[in-house]
Amino acid sequence: MKKFNQSLVVVAMLASLTPVAASAATTAITNVKVYTSTEQGVLDSATVVIEDGKIISVNAEQPNDTVVIADNIINAQGSVLTPGFIGSMNYLGLVEIGQEKMTRDVNAKDADISFDPSLAFNPKSSAIAFARKGGISRNIVVPGGGESIFSGQAIEVELTGHWDSVVATEKAVLVQLGAVHEGSRIIGMQQLINKLEARQTALAADKQADAKKADATKPPSKEELLLNAVLAGDITMVVDVDRASDILQLINLKARFNLDLVLLKAADAIVVAEQLAAANIPVVMDAMRNLPESFDSLHNSLDNAGKLSKAGVKVILATPGDAHGIYGLRYAAGNAVANGMDYNQAMASITANVADIFHLDAGRIATGKPADMVLWSGDPFEYSSAIQTMWINGEVQNMQSRQDELRDRYIQKSTMPQAYTQ
Repeated sequence: MKKFNQSLVVVAMLASLTPVAASAATTAITNVKVYTSTEQGVLDSATVVIEDGKIISVNAEQPNDTVVIADNIINAQGSVLTPGFIGSMNYLGLVEIGQEKMTRDVNAKDADISFDPSLAFNPKSSAIAFARKGGISRNIVVPGGGESIFSGQAIEVELTGHWDSVVATEKAVLVQLGAVHEGSRIIGMQQLINKLEARQTALAADKQADAKKADATKPPSKEELLLNAVLAGDITMVVDVDRASDILQLINLKARFNLDLVLLKAADAIVVAEQLAAANIPVVMDAMRNLPESFDSLHNSLDNAGKLSKAGVKVILATPGDAHGIYGLRYAAGNAVANGMDYNQAMASITANVADIFHLDAGRIATGKPADMVLWSGDPFEYSSAIQTMWINGEVQNMQSRQDELRDRYIQKSTMPQAYTQ
């Protein structure tokens, strides 16, 4: 007698009996190795079912005679299924051609904390389709800022290429600290402390003021509103910093103002890993950063990601400031594994950890989560592995990029003049 997976049978029955459910096709990926990025860990020979853009079932290993019923069935034949990878802290959608200023919307002299990249984000950028080929389904986009210590805000986007692909703004505010070409690093740190102190004092005064007096005051500025949210813990503060002494100052600020604090780049984080772990401060870093770029970054090393993770620091692997290299995020994760990082921690560093730190509804293969998933021919951290199918919110994505079109154009014979084809 054949065994049936009851959850899948119920899905199929509902789809056939009710007109509402019938309009939402179910897709089952069977016989697949699933990196869930959840407590379930890695599931072999599993089945994942999606419907209406959501994951509705994640079942562990099924008996060989189990009958799976769904509108579409994909027998993965042992291929690998991962959450869609999540890029972060880059300029994707803000830069088309790096050397052409008219296509760069990253920096502005007058940029401040309100600098909002969603106002310039281009979902049709050719770099987005190329990023999808690296398994990236979502991204945290940031601007480069200007002369202020505040670079602006971070936004969350889906890499569908649709016009409505900006999911949320104000996911974080960005701060740049550390060495400067002229003057002293003291100024930046002091400005941050002064602004937080001023806002904290103003908020305390507002609580003491009566409602009539509060009504008479002028509306708060955008900076004041954002700093209010930072002090309330509603918005993450991401600080671009490298030197250990600066990092220790920030650990004190987190405790003093109860900040939701994240460090970016943090070359010296390895020197104060114990303190960062105790303070529960995550680090967003480039796993391939291994040269002493300045006196602030003498501790760059390929094994930093693994060491930080083992010390208890939550790590996000990223390609900070890049717009086109985000495609290689999976290779950076693979290199982190090669240099001592646990494989599952590396997977989490580009999926679940990003979702947790920036409060995204993504990054895991679990019931109820958006169906952001990638089916790989093999280990996604290996160069030889390729994407077989990619879903974002349950929608199968087009994996053709401009680079593919250029390749096809130049390798085929043509009757066009040589100047066109060569």
